Formats: sequence, C-alpha cells, structure tokens
Amino acid sequence: MKKLIVSCLAVGAFVNANAQNYWKKNAGKTAKVILTNSKTNEKMADKGTVKFEKFGQPKETDACIFVDPDFKYQKLIGIGGAITDASAETFYKMPKNKQKEILEAYFGKNGLGYTVVRTNMNSCDFSSDSYTYVEDNDMALKTFNVAHDEKYKIPMIKEAQKAIGKDFTFYFSPWSPPAWMKSNKSLYKGGRLENQYYQTWADYYIKFIKEYEKRGINIWGLTVQNEPMATQSWESCIYSAEEEGEFLKNNLGPTLWKNGYKDKKVMIWDHNRDLIYQRATTTLSDPETSKYAHGIGYHWYETWNNKTQLFDNLAETQRAFPDKFLAFTEGCKEQFKMSGIYDVSLGELYGKNMLNDFNKGTALWTDWNVLLDETGGPNHVGNFCFAPIIADTKTGEVHYTYEYYYVGHVSKYIKPNAQRIGSSSNRAALTSTTFMNENGQLVTVIMNDSENDIETNLWIEGMSAKLSAPAHSIQTVIL
Repeated sequence: MKKLIVSCLAVGAFVNANAQNYWKKNAGKTAKVILTNSKTNEKMADKGTVKFEKFGQPKETDACIFVDPDFKYQKLIGIGGAITDASAETFYKMPKNKQKEILEAYFGKNGLGYTVVRTNMNSCDFSSDSYTYVEDNDMALKTFNVAHDEKYKIPMIKEAQKAIGKDFTFYFSPWSPPAWMKSNKSLYKGGRLENQYYQTWADYYIKFIKEYEKRGINIWGLTVQNEPMATQSWESCIYSAEEEGEFLKNNLGPTLWKNGYKDKKVMIWDHNRDLIYQRATTTLSDPETSKYAHGIGYHWYETWNNKTQLFDNLAETQRAFPDKFLAFTEGCKEQFKMSGIYDVSLGELYGKNMLNDFNKGTALWTDWNVLLDETGGPNHVGNFCFAPIIADTKTGEVHYTYEYYYVGHVSKYIKPNAQRIGSSSNRAALTSTTFMNENGQLVTVIMNDSENDIETNLWIEGMSAKLSAPAHSIQTVIL
C-alpha cells in the first residue's frame, strides 16, 4: 500500500481586502472538483463538491500550497494551439462528423475553451511541401497571394474563429523568408536575411496581414521569427539578438505602424527559455526597438528529455520587462509513436510546463499542432510529433491523448482576462496554480505526478476542504 501524504492548500477567494470577512461569513461553502486520474481512467470526471470547515494553523510536517488573494499578477490573454498545414490537411481528410467533433472538442461551448490560434506564414516543417507566397526575385511583391492557404488552412482557421467568437485571438510566425532573400539561398538550414531585403521582408508581413484580414480573419499579433537561433533541416532563419532588434526597429515596426497596424502585438524571440533573458535584455535595450515590441515569446525545447525546465528564466525576464507579456508560443512531445498516445506522461509534460509557466508570469499559452494524423504528421522532413488529438485518417477514428485532458484542466475553466493569484508550495509532489476569473470564480489546478496518492486540504484563512490527489492525476477545483 502506498504511503499517504497529508497536504494543505491555502487558496484565496476574492482579490480584495474583504476576502477574510467573506470566508468568515461563508463557512460551509463548497467547491466543485473535476478530476483526471490515470489509474482509474477517469477523464475530466465530475467528482461533486467538497465542503469547507474550520482548520487551524498547518503544521510544519504538512505538505502545503499557499495561495494569497492579496497578491495579484498577470492577466491571462488566452490559451490555444496552432492550426498548421499539417493540422488542416489532416482535418479535411476526416469524415464531416469527425471534423465537427474536433472543432467542438477544442473551440466549442463544451470543449476546452481554446481562444488562441497560431499559424505559419510560408511553409514550416509541419507542411506537406515547401512554399512561399511570391515568385522568385519579386522585390515589389506583385505576385504575392495566399492561394496555397485557401485549400486547407484558411477554411479551418475560419471554422475555429466562428466557434470561438469574440475572444478569437490569432497570430502568425514565419519559419523562413523566401530563399532568394537569404544568405544561403535556401528555405532550410538557417541562413540569414540579407540586408538588402530587410524592407521587402517587412512589407511581406503587411501583405500577409492584409490578405488574411481581407478574408475576415483578424490578426491579433505576430512573432518576428520562429526559433531564430535554430539551424534546422527544415525552414529556418538565423537572427542574432542585435539583428532581430535592428529589423524590428528600422523595418518591421515602422512598416506596421505606417500601415495602421500599431495595435498588432509583436513578440520577439519565439525560441527556448534558455536564452530568453539574454535575448530580451539585448534586443529591447534600445527604447526605439522596445516601443515596437509587446511581448516575448518562447518554446520549451531546452527541456531535453524532460530533465531540465528553466522556468526561473521566465520570472527574471518578466521582472526586467514588466510592460511586456510572456507568451508560450510552441511546445510538443517529439518522436511520435502511435503506440504511445495513451501514456499519461504526455499529459504530465503539459501539466508541469503550463502550471510552472503561469506561476512565472506567462500570459499567453499556445500548444503546437492542434491535430496530427496517425503518423504524427504530415511533415515534409520526417519530424513527426504528438498532438493532443490524433486523427487516424485511415480508419476515421479520433484519439484523445492525456495532453488534451491536462491542457483542458486549465483552458476549460480559466478564462481570458482571469488574473493569477500569488501562491507557493513547500513540496515538489504537488504543482499548482490559481487564477480568478472576471466573475469572481476562483480556479485552482493541482497536479500530482508522483507515485503516491496524496490526501490534501484546500485551506484558506482557517477554513479547509478535504481533497484527494491520486498518483499521476490532475484536478481543477472551482470555488
């Protein structure tokens, strides 16, 4: 029999000075519990309610997570995923009823509450082929058109937009400029944007925005370059921190503003947590550059084999630039195997990253492909990966991985504009974050990725509700 660990969770109810009085007046208040438990195969199961009773000072031997409503941090912009060529191509290979199911699963009223969508400008590894929107050496961009995207990507994005409604938040990232603009004359293997094409490339972003908005897809934001320090076998382009800053200050930023796009949210970096602080402090050191940047994007791929997560780098960057938001723009589990799609470790990878990212100041969280096929693609360079939903295009089956449910424990219940509440933990076994929605609803997400079941108390100002956190589980508690 596994050892039981006693834990306490101190959670705030309202972000104001009357929180203590509120709880004193409302002894007996109940909280709703939603649980995903890998041992029992429960997926986002309604576990009823827990009742608050008097509970005094926790002992030092108690494992506790403390949440204080008097400390307020970032507001959530939204949570979502990427509609890439691969996602859209897979989507339209599925039967109509399955397409409807997938849209509902992510964006519908009963789905995960996704409000954010990212896409690729020009091709990326998760495209069936390589493409750009102009003919070679067209510096005037007279041949620019997005006909390629109209077959799959744009229709699926519009379906997501329709399902999301007013909270639709859409942004894009380039993987590479056209080959003729680059030093290595290739879309692949890094290379640099040549100086004489800086303005042409800035104009390219404007063309893309105009073409998408002409089709009714409002652009919320963009990143300057996907993974600007990665020389990949697929589409990639290298920028130093100084080069990215120069391009933003002298070309991209002024061009956006000149065309009436001052409101578009520009995110720099868009690569791993390892260099985020160095990139931000270097690129944004010039006020003339900084004025064009709204956020700092990052990925999780510095977490080689899931051994090292550099979450503290996020907190340091947020402290250095409190006027910029942190945006997780991409992450996935690589080396796809169909036999592994029901492994709980997939969900725990997401849970650990999401909860820690939010606790370090992240305001926007975007998964990578929302949908992939039974091969972990399509992908034109063999870089096959997992996604929360895998669609078997041969059988028509839709598979929901633990990634889907672990993301959902956050995205379904924590709404855009929710504000994170201060919290801390004195045990590694439980990872947790707490947000308050605009309607005053308090949402706490608790993950236990240990081998032990953990008995917990959800504790606030002398009141406590007893909870159980099974081994390898995640739960959402809604007050």
